[in-house]
Formats: sequence, C-alpha cells, structure tokens
Amino acid sequence: MFSHRYPFDPTYGKTLEALLRILPPREPVDFSSFWQSRLARALQVDPTPVLLESRQAHPKFDVKDIEYRSTDGFRIGGWLLKPKLGEVKRAVVVGHGYGGRDRPDYHLPIEEAALLFPCFRGLSRSRRADVSDNPVFHVLHDIDKADRYILGGCVDDLWIGVTVLQQLFPATIGHIGYLGISFGGGIGAMALSWDERIRRGHLNIPSFGHQSLRLNLPTVGSGDAVTQFDRKYGHVMETLQYYDAALAARHCKVPVHVAAALFDPVVAPPGQFAVYNALACPKELFVLFAGHFDYPGQPEQETRLLVNLQRFFNFL
Repeated sequence: MFSHRYPFDPTYGKTLEALLRILPPREPVDFSSFWQSRLARALQVDPTPVLLESRQAHPKFDVKDIEYRSTDGFRIGGWLLKPKLGEVKRAVVVGHGYGGRDRPDYHLPIEEAALLFPCFRGLSRSRRADVSDNPVFHVLHDIDKADRYILGGCVDDLWIGVTVLQQLFPATIGHIGYLGISFGGGIGAMALSWDERIRRGHLNIPSFGHQSLRLNLPTVGSGDAVTQFDRKYGHVMETLQYYDAALAARHCKVPVHVAAALFDPVVAPPGQFAVYNALACPKELFVLFAGHFDYPGQPEQETRLLVNLQRFFNFL
C-alpha cells in the first residue's frame, strides 16, 4: 500500500473485508467481575481537583492546569479547557497516545464542552519516579500482576477524570464522553464498557485489541516490547487476558465511533478492527489509510474525521 522500510508488512496481508471478519478471543469467566470491582474501587476515590493558572493560553478557551488524586496514591496532572463564550452543556475526557502529552488539543470540534486532558499515570505531567515514562518499559510495569498492571491504573485515571468533570460541571452529568487515540484508544475501550457515566466514545487507532493475536504480529514500539518480554519470560497472557480492548468492547452499551487503519506498524490493524468488530452497541467506523505513519491524503482524511466527530459528539 505504501513504500516503507519496515521488515514486515504493516497491512499483515489483510484487506478491509478480512479485517472486518476478525473476532475477539474467548474471555475469562471472571472478566466482567474483574472490571466491575475495579470500577467500584475507583468510584470511591474523592479526586479533590486543584485548578491552577496555566502557561497555556488560547483565544477560545479558559485554560487551567489541573491535578487530581487517583487510585494507588497517584496524582494525575493535565489541563482543563472551558469555553470563554457560551454555556457548558457537555464534557469530554481526552486521552493521549504513548508519546504522552505536552499541551491540550485546541482543534477538537466539540461545541459547548469542557475538555479534560489528563496525562495517564507515569507519563508527561503525571510522571513518578517509580514508573518509567518510556513506553517500552511503561507497558511492562507490573505486567506479572493482573490486579496491579499499569494499564488498569490508567483506566482508573480516566474514570476518576469523569468524577472530576461531574464535580466541576454538575450540569454535564449524563453528557460526558471520551475521546482517545492509540494507547488512549485502548484504555478508552476498557473504560467505556463499564462506566455508565460515559455516554459516547471515540477510539482512534485503538491499541490492546485481541492480545493473543497481538503477541504474534510483528510491530514496533510498546507492542514489540510486550512480545519480546513474553518470549523471554512467558505467562503474560495470564494478565493480558483481562486487558484486552476487544473483549471489553463486547460489553459496551453506548454509541462508539472508531477510526481504524488499514496500515499501521505500531498498532497492528487486526487488533484495531477486533475492537470495532466486537462492539455490539451503536457504532460507526471511519477507515483510515494508515496509522502511526505519514501518508499522502492524510490532512484531507483528518479533516473529514473531525467533521464526523463534530456531528457524533453534538448528540452528547
């Protein structure tokens, strides 16, 4: 499809039709109870958000630095955007990729919305000395402990971000959504499926779909780090079976918009489409030519995606 220098085919030999036939794996018998108990614990946390003046500034938004308390003693840093004009009628938590985040996204076409941009634990403004912010090590943090694995903590950070929005903007209760890309897309799939407070979601090139398949597909970045760790030590599926975005997607009940790529060297397309295919809720698919890769026509595709998202989130 594209000229590249990867030692493998980032389409994995799959056409769109073949990708749309990929099904999620079998889930553990205690999958639902695992996540429901985790959510119950997160909902007990009082985040005590602190708002501070920010170095960030924008003509359309009042921008604040924000910190809040999450599970396991983590303090989550990020930014909160509130429109300078008009009433706040909805709110959205915005996740990030494994590259972290150094500023909010000001271009999102979600109208009359407060936007929370948390940095997931261990990354960017939520760094902590005992967690590496390098994706190839972050993704392995406590991977040998299903209840302690770092991805679960990141889901907690998202859920507690929803609590923050409810506390700061009570009028948005029942009108809170989520938008996340890559790492944040996979985390979002795991969060959306259990937290009824989140009413709509967008998952862009979502990671962590069909973990058993993902371990056997060549990639670069964090996915390869997990594969190499499994080859050396084994047993990672004992944890990853609970952290599968495609399995979580089966339980989602709210409308979800997915942007999935046909070519992606970092998040293999079969895993992305496994997430979309598993959704039994109202869903929409936007097919990208590529993910994690610059390609001809990319600006035009991204513009059309933003138009889609404006319509999708205006129903929030």
